[in-house]
Order: sequence, then structure tokens, then C-alpha cells
Amino acid sequence: MAKGRGRRLEEVRLKPILASAKKHSPVTEGAVEVKYEGHWRQVCDQGWTMNNSRVVCGMLGFPSEVPVDSHYYRKVWDLKMRDPKSRLKSLTNKNSFWIHQVTCLGTEPHMAKCQVQVAPVRGKLQPACPGGMHAVVSCVAGPRFRPPKTKPQRKGSRAEELRVRLRSGAQVGEGRVEVLVNRQWGTVCDHRWNLISASVVCRQLGFGSAREALFGARLGQGLGPIHLSEVRCRGYERTLSDCPALEGSQNGCQHENDAAVRCNVPNMGFQNQVRLAGGRIPEEGLLEVQVEVNGVPRWGSVCSENWGLTEAMVACRQLGLGFAIHAHKETWYWSGMPRAQEVVMSGVRCSGTELALQQCQRHGPVHCSHGSGRFLAGVSCMDSAPDLVMNAQLVQETAYLEDRPLSQLYCAHEENCLSKSADHMDWPYGYRRLLRFSTQIYNLGRTDFRPKTGRESWVWHQCHRHYHSIEVFTHYDLLTLNGSKVAEGHKASFCLEDTNCPTGLQRRYACANFGEQGVTVGCWDTYRHDIDCQWVDITDVGPGNYIFQVIVNPHYEVAESDFSNNMMQCRCKYDGHRVWLHNCHTGNSYPANAELSLEQEQRLRNNLI
Repeated sequence: MAKGRGRRLEEVRLKPILASAKKHSPVTEGAVEVKYEGHWRQVCDQGWTMNNSRVVCGMLGFPSEVPVDSHYYRKVWDLKMRDPKSRLKSLTNKNSFWIHQVTCLGTEPHMAKCQVQVAPVRGKLQPACPGGMHAVVSCVAGPRFRPPKTKPQRKGSRAEELRVRLRSGAQVGEGRVEVLVNRQWGTVCDHRWNLISASVVCRQLGFGSAREALFGARLGQGLGPIHLSEVRCRGYERTLSDCPALEGSQNGCQHENDAAVRCNVPNMGFQNQVRLAGGRIPEEGLLEVQVEVNGVPRWGSVCSENWGLTEAMVACRQLGLGFAIHAHKETWYWSGMPRAQEVVMSGVRCSGTELALQQCQRHGPVHCSHGSGRFLAGVSCMDSAPDLVMNAQLVQETAYLEDRPLSQLYCAHEENCLSKSADHMDWPYGYRRLLRFSTQIYNLGRTDFRPKTGRESWVWHQCHRHYHSIEVFTHYDLLTLNGSKVAEGHKASFCLEDTNCPTGLQRRYACANFGEQGVTVGCWDTYRHDIDCQWVDITDVGPGNYIFQVIVNPHYEVAESDFSNNMMQCRCKYDGHRVWLHNCHTGNSYPANAELSLEQEQRLRNNLI
């Protein structure tokens, strides 16, 4: 009998025992089977504990476990063993050798870290698990992986889960770890970061244990405070705020030390319901999906009407290929196209958070006005993407009013940077009242932000003497408190470049002399308050309280790893003579309905030792 750490344990799965359980995905209950030395083997239930179940569930992508009805499963087992054929098969099948005496603490991220005893049956017809049966485990799926209308079985609120989040990950359950402290999101330093602490994060978010704890900003650098460092979880904490830690500023952490994680997630079977065909490389092609038609699975194409980057993002994630960089509406030009191009899905509209296209809204009966042929949906995917974030504090600090003469606004008027009422003024007499401010747009992603189109499509602006490479790059708006728009900046297009980069990082993009345009990873594009069109025209706005809003890449023309931080809002007070901006924050700085309670804040502060 081999004894020790199960270092040759490879995978774990649950084999459904009840016929009804086989129809559900993911499988949350069944007999434990372990892949050991290339063979699937059952596990003896003698000495099996809930700690063992916790480790198994974590490996399978589930945050928690529940007890099983052992008496019921014992009856099923006894009935099976009374059948001579079933008993003989269980004793002689060399691929069903039993694993004995698994002993876990419950904090291990993998069963390979537990104490395991292996007792192979070497041709002898004797019970491999005397007096016992196969171990049965029941897991609880996280909120994103439960069947519709399933009641939550795990303690804890959605607001509690919102205290931690993952950003910039290419797949579900991976990303840079960010925590909410003092109503501000910040990162976690990778000093002493390990699988146990990472597993607490994963379980808190409704995933299983951590598959990898990543160091050195492997999934991109954050922006803002570094809240935690030297996190020391023991493994059973319900949230990361329960773990002792230091403040991130105490030991010289930089954002190049931002911690990240890859969590175990349940196998939903979605990746088997989508595929690509005809592309030049494996990461692109015509999209083919599997749907059920009258209860029969059928493969076919997706109508490209309304097909956009949000839907393509869901498709690439489902394929396991990361982010979408293009949503193709025509795919006829790819070689090797399949002959059968029946459209089986149309009217697809995704919010972007779905795990599969089959979860998105779509037509009931398929309706594709242009039929099949050349107008079919396709995607191009990649494993990394840029991520643009506005420096909200700079906007707040630089805002002011200017009454600018019309004689100085000819170029701006030509580029539609003024409100419509400017068209009816007696040029060049009079002035426009402008709310001016500076913006600084960082690229926190893992890939440079590049224009959607090549140089041949850029537009030359004679007045400003440079090329604009992307249409509708930002929106500048002034809204009432109930969200109605009262003024806008009419920002139509931009010249993208690296205005500044951190020390040691070379600028790659500059607009001058028809240069390459873009924003390098880690760099930022600054538009000073005194640049033409860097304003909102509020000439027609009366005094009052408003919301000032800036949205970057508003139409999702260029792929990003995170669109939730593209909007910045401030409270704005205008008395007719002066203007004040306050409480400026990006759209995901803090959730409006998830303020930290005093108890939670105190607990987090007590653990920062």
C-alpha cells in the first residue's frame, strides 16, 4: 500500500449515481473518482470527511460542500453489490482500483496536497474497500453556475462578494485581485501571496479553490491604492477581509507587484457547444454553435444582424480564447468554409457577462433577413486586451469656466465641439461659456490600445493639423440628477498618443508627422484643459446641481478587458458664475448599493496589523 502525499493524482471528477443528476450541468453530486497514474479510480469512503469533500468541491470549481444522505447511497451500493456481475466487475476492473484513507485539512487547493493511501488490487478477487463503498460528495455551485431559479444555499450576501473582484482576466474566474476599502477599489500586493489566500478570494466570488496564485502583475497593473500586503489566510476564512494583512503602503509595494489569481471553475459543457471554422489562424473564424431543435442537437451558423463586440466577447470567452478583438459581420472571404451554413441562431444580444451565447437573448424562431451566405457572424480572439481608465482626480482638480470669444472657436465649430445653438449666432461676435478640464487616460491592460482602423481610414483635420484615428472616442456630457442630458462636448474623434510613460518605459505612439497612434500599456494620453474641444459647452445651461460624465470608448469600438471602468462621473454645482466638481469617480470605483458597514470596516482595519 503506497502512502504519502498524492503527488501523482491528476484530476478529480464526480460520477453521477442518480439518473436525474446526469442531465444537469454542472454535476454537483456523485461518486468521487480520481485520475491516478493515467487511470480513473474510485475512492473508498472509510475515514472520508467533510474536509475531503471541501477539497474535492474546490477542485471542481465549487465554493462549498454539503453533507450527503449516506444511508440512501448505502442502500444503492448494497443493491449493486448483491448483483454478482456488478460485484465481479468492481473487483476485477484494473481501472477502478480504490484509493484509501484520503486525509485533508480542507484548506488544500488540490487533493495532491492531502495524505493519500493507495491500495491497488493486483488480480486478487477480494474487496478493495472492506465494509465500505465509494465516497460520495455533494457540492454547492456559485451563483453564476446555478440553474435558473435555484435558491442560494450558501451563507453570505451579494454585497459581501462585491468587496473583492477580479479584473483583466481572459477567462471566467481569473484576474487581478482588487478589494474595496473606504469606498475605493485598490489592489493586493503579492508579498506572501499564495494558493491558500488566493483560494479564499476564489470561494468568496463563488468559484472553487485557486488553480494558480499569480505574482508580478501577471494580469496587468492596477491604478490607485494598494490596500493589502502580506495577506495571511489560513484557508477557512469566508472573505479576504477576515485574513490578517498589512497595509499595502507599509512595505514599499508598487503596482508591478499586484497579485492575481486563476480559480477553478465548474465544467458547464459550454465550450463543446461552439466552434470556429474557416479562419486563417485557430483564434479566428466563422462561428458555429450547437442548439437543440425539437430536442435534437444541431450545429449551424449565427446571423450577423446586430452582431457586435459584446456578443463576440461572450463567444471568445466560451471558446476559451480570451477576448474578442473583432466582431466580423461578413465571413465569406475565409478559406475552407463548410458547405452546410444553416443559420440556427439570430437576433443575439448579450450583456457581456454571459458564460455562453446560449445564455444571451435571441430570436425564438430564427429570423435572418439577409439569409446565410456571406453575412454570417465570425470572431477574432486574443488572450490579452487593453484597458482604458480615466484619472478622475485630475478632472476634479482642473475644472473651471471660460467665456471664449467666437472669433477663437472657428476650428472647434468645424469639428462640432459646440452646442447646436452656436450655429445660429452672429459669428464672430459673442462668446460661448465652456466647462473646461483636463483628462488623463491610462492603459492598464496587457496590450496596447490601437485604433480600430488603419491609417488609410484616418481623417485629416486641417484646422488642428493632425489626423484623427478613431471616431467617437469620448463623450463629455452634463446630465440632470435624474440622468437627462442638458449639454455635451460633441467630442467626435481623437488623436491617440503616449503623452507620458513611467520611467523606463519608452513612448511608442505620437500623432506628429502622421505617426503611429495608440496608447502603450502602462502609459497615458493627456488632454490638457487648454486644448481645443476639451470642454462641455454649457452656454444654454441654467444654474443648478448636475452630474458631469465622461465616457471613453463609449460604443465599444475597440476591445478592452474591462468596460466597467470606462465611465467617470462627478457631482457638479453651477451657480451661474462658478462651477465646482466633487466626488469624481470611475463607474466601478464603488458599487452604489454596497457601502461597507461600520462592522465590516472595523474588522478590516483590525486585521491590518
